Amino acid sequence: MRSLPPAPTPRNGACAIRDVKAQRIAQRYRTVDKIAIAALSVTLLLGGCTSGNGENHDASMPATMSSSAAGMVTSAPLETATSAETLPVYWLGHSNDEVFLYREFRSSTNADEPIVAALRTMMSEKPLDPDYFTLWNSPSRLGASISAKNVITVDVSADAFGQKVDAGLAQRSMSQLVYTATAAAAMAGLVDTTTPIQVSVLVDGHTGYKAFGEVSLDKPLTRNPDFVAPIWIIDPAHGSTYKKVPLKVTGQGVSPTGTLAWSLSLVNDGKVSGDYLSGTVNIPAGPDELGEFTFNLVPPPGSYELSIFVNDPMLPGRKIGIDSKMVTIANP
Repeated sequence: MRSLPPAPTPRNGACAIRDVKAQRIAQRYRTVDKIAIAALSVTLLLGGCTSGNGENHDASMPATMSSSAAGMVTSAPLETATSAETLPVYWLGHSNDEVFLYREFRSSTNADEPIVAALRTMMSEKPLDPDYFTLWNSPSRLGASISAKNVITVDVSADAFGQKVDAGLAQRSMSQLVYTATAAAAMAGLVDTTTPIQVSVLVDGHTGYKAFGEVSLDKPLTRNPDFVAPIWIIDPAHGSTYKKVPLKVTGQGVSPTGTLAWSLSLVNDGKVSGDYLSGTVNIPAGPDELGEFTFNLVPPPGSYELSIFVNDPMLPGRKIGIDSKMVTIANP
């Protein structure tokens, strides 16, 4: 599942406000990275973690307003409606020392309505990207409904909460449910996206359950932007194969400068070599704003690791907020 150069000469007005905001975010980025060096292995720094429904996952994570999570993403807009039979599913994933939410799109393979289908996938299946994971168990019962007041009610059996985790991961897992449910409803055109959407979670038909033994479900939940990944690759999907180029890369990210760095590395016998291609891409939304980006690549046939990240200008070579995907360009 982040820094700026030294502060320029002081300026007045709106420009000064933006500079202060950028410097604060940059400091958070440096703090996250320093902690990561001490706490995580090289593999984890590159975004690795074990996939699967709670198999070999982290057992603890900072709680809601930890300094490493707060302020990176300040808003998380809803997905837009689409006619495609595609399910948005959010997973947990590492970025440096933190765990954030990342989204994958999955094909609908059952007759459930969209919200239930997306939540069932989230709770019962594994993510496509092995860097992602989930702590939910497959529930014996799952249902969803939407009220006229734009409240989604999810009713799930208690056996979905089988994992033992701390408050930080419990909060992230409940946000995972909220993001998946609201995304599925928005994409299916089932809710009014111009007004706030709440998610009320019942367990075996009752309110007040303590999810994962940590989060009390006594009131409706909403999207928490603190847990959204600062960078993620939407396309290509992990493990995908393409027979035609250019390879169109799309994703979502935030950067203090409004610019992200990317690299494409060759993969031989499962081992990633040095950068084959590298460059930068702008986020049209601008500095400090979460937005989508896109660019094209024209590599020759082969297997590659595509990585997108923020370059730390204070520490050259340091990759912050990295997300990576494996992709194959096949012979036509």
